[in-house]
This record gives sequence, structure tokens and C-alpha cells, in this order.
Amino acid sequence: MSKIKPSKGAPYARILGVGGYRPTRVVPNEVILEKIDSSDEWIRSRSGISTRHWAGDEETVAMMSIEASGKAIADAGIGPEQIGAVVVSTVSHFAQTPAIATEIADKLGTQKAAAFDISAGCAGFGYGLTLAKGMIVEGSAEYVLVIGVERLSDLTDLEDRATAFLFGDGAGAVVVGPSQEPAIGPTVWGSEGDKAGTIKQTVSWDKFAIGDVSQLPLDSEGNVKFPAITQEGQAVFRWAVFEMAKVAQQALDAAGISPDDLDVFIPHQANERIIDSMVKTLKLPEHVTVARDVRTTGNTSAASIPLAMERLLATGEAKSGDTALVIGFGAGLVYAATVVTLP
Repeated sequence: MSKIKPSKGAPYARILGVGGYRPTRVVPNEVILEKIDSSDEWIRSRSGISTRHWAGDEETVAMMSIEASGKAIADAGIGPEQIGAVVVSTVSHFAQTPAIATEIADKLGTQKAAAFDISAGCAGFGYGLTLAKGMIVEGSAEYVLVIGVERLSDLTDLEDRATAFLFGDGAGAVVVGPSQEPAIGPTVWGSEGDKAGTIKQTVSWDKFAIGDVSQLPLDSEGNVKFPAITQEGQAVFRWAVFEMAKVAQQALDAAGISPDDLDVFIPHQANERIIDSMVKTLKLPEHVTVARDVRTTGNTSAASIPLAMERLLATGEAKSGDTALVIGFGAGLVYAATVVTLP
């Protein structure tokens, strides 16, 4: 017989509060067109994006996270000292160590909360949400702060016609806490590493540090380009449209929910054509509110789902207690989908 006492946490977990931060600078397509041969009409038709937010020097990964988190904590009606863990999903915090989560936890005023970063690309929010749910049910934390934050403008090649218009900056956060009824469904998640090359960084940090011009991409003036995110657009589009609709359906099935039971659909805000295709494949009824934050926020990777969630609640397009399907997918290739009750 084991001598270890069983863990004891809450029976279930739920999202209690949500917050977001969008940088003050709004960047229209016209700015993007200064460096690429394209048009506003082409960008809108291919992605649905008309504007995005880019961070200024003072709008760091930490600063944006703290702003979004403060709103989420207040929305949850708790104090920062009650946060037991801080999980930050990001690919744009450029220090390998320490984790930016530790700085955020300290500046928010938590009482030495566990804090760590994860790298799961555009599925990062779903990964963090799943970890938070496990901590609360297991009993290692009563409240967990999950943050998705990116400064993708730092990793954007403005001369790359395929990606220059896609990315934006921002932070979204949720507080996850105990619940007496199921409010976060089973997570359907996974990875397809054989497709890792379809979304990647143009050059690794070690090769960039060496500075061998013969091995590095150059800009139009012959200067070494800073590492950026690149992708095989058509391959990623096909994967997202055909495979992620299946994953979304699996998440509905795992939660015992049919499309008719849904109130809201919040997919990763990568491309409005992908969103439209998923809505059609899932046969979502007309009454289901669909997040389309991508139009004015662009693709903010791990931040996109909580930012879209916050906007829907703030505008009244969604309301507290609504049942929502959320799904994130991206570099890795990785994905995570679940059904949640909105805070």
C-alpha cells in the first residue's frame, strides 16, 4: 500500500475572469504595403485582416502581460496574493532564462506563486488552460493565472509577402479557479512533428549569433535579417481547414456537446478564411457567435483566444455563462481544443 497521501483539490475548474491588452499603435494594411508588392484588397481577401496592433518600446512582453493579468484578476474578484501559479505561453520572450512568468508573478504581487513559461505556439493558451485545470483539480493551486502574450512584430519579416501582414502584438489572460460543476471540458490536444517545418523561425539563434552571411537571409539592401517566422501558407491552410475541424468536433464529443448546444465559437485568430471553413465544416447553427477578432488584431498566436474572448464579452456579443468551443493550432504543428463556460 502506498504511503503517499492522495491529493485533494476542487472537483472541477472554471474560468473566473478574463483580461486583455492591445498595444496603442494601430497598424493598417497601408503600412505593410510599404515593403511588399500587394494590395489592401488582396490582404483582406486572403486573411480578413485590415489592421493589427504593434507594441512600442515600453510595451514589453512583461508589461502587456501585467496589464492583461490585472484586468483578469479584478474580473475574477480575487486578489493577486491568491494566485498559486502563473503560466505564460509565448514565443517572443527573447531571454532563454529566467522565465518571464517569474517577473510577472512578482510584479503582480503574488505570494511566491509557482511560475513558468511554455512554448506551444498558437495552441499555447489551450495548453496553459489544461495545465491550470489539472493544478486546481489536483490541489496544487486554488487559482491559476494563464497568460498568452506575443510581440510578433519583433519576429516579422516585413519583406516576406506571405507573412508580413499576418502578425500582431498583445496579451490575453484568464484566471482559472475552483468550480462545483464542470466548466472546462476534456482537452483534445496533440502534435504532428512531421509537419514542424511548415511554420518555423527562419534561422536559429545560434546560427544568427555566428553571423556567417553565407548562411543567413539578407534583406533587399544586403543586410542580415533578424530571425523571423516563416510558413508554408498553403500547407498550413489545408491542415488547419481539414484536420482542425476534426479536432474541434472531437472536443465537442468529449464534452458531450452538440453544435446546437454551443453559444460561442472562439478559434485561434489566424485567418478568417480558416475560421469560415471550420464554421461550415462543423455545421455551426446561425445562433452561434463566431469570434472574428483577427480583422483588427491580426494573428497574435497564444494571445489570440483570450483577446477574442475578452472582446466578445466586452461588446456583449457573448455573455457570462455561455458555452464556448475554443481551439488553438499552429507551429509544431500543435493543437488544443476544449469546451468552456465563459466567465
